[in-house]
Amino acid sequence: MNGIPGVPTASAIADEPLAPVGIDEFLERVRRGLDRVTPRQAHEIDRSGGLLVDIRYAALRERDGLIPGALVVERNELEWRLDPQGSHRAPQAVGHDLRIVVVCNEGYASSLAAHSLRQLGLRHATDLVGGFQAWKAAGFPVTE
Repeated sequence: MNGIPGVPTASAIADEPLAPVGIDEFLERVRRGLDRVTPRQAHEIDRSGGLLVDIRYAALRERDGLIPGALVVERNELEWRLDPQGSHRAPQAVGHDLRIVVVCNEGYASSLAAHSLRQLGLRHATDLVGGFQAWKAAGFPVTE
């Protein structure tokens, strides 16, 4: 037996660094693997059958509004709701080829969330640069 029972060793987890890494460096690494999109690109993906997923918490959605048609999924439920093979999947989670744009408030948490979705095999998952605030500032639709 190696390590602590119930705790996977570093080699058992894909892409886990062997040495400690700060969040800024980790975020930079994650973003190198994403093809992040602008608000205009996210709008086009939405219009062409992709899925915008809003992971902001309720207070931010109430304060700032919603992107019409976006699927609202709290961050702590994201993987369960978007895994096409999962028993708790949202009806919109139709397959691993779905184009998904994760939206948080400013574009930080969404990068980490998109990375997690990619590890589930959702190879077209990415996030919105600047998050909801960039979407709104660019003049794209928002509902109260």
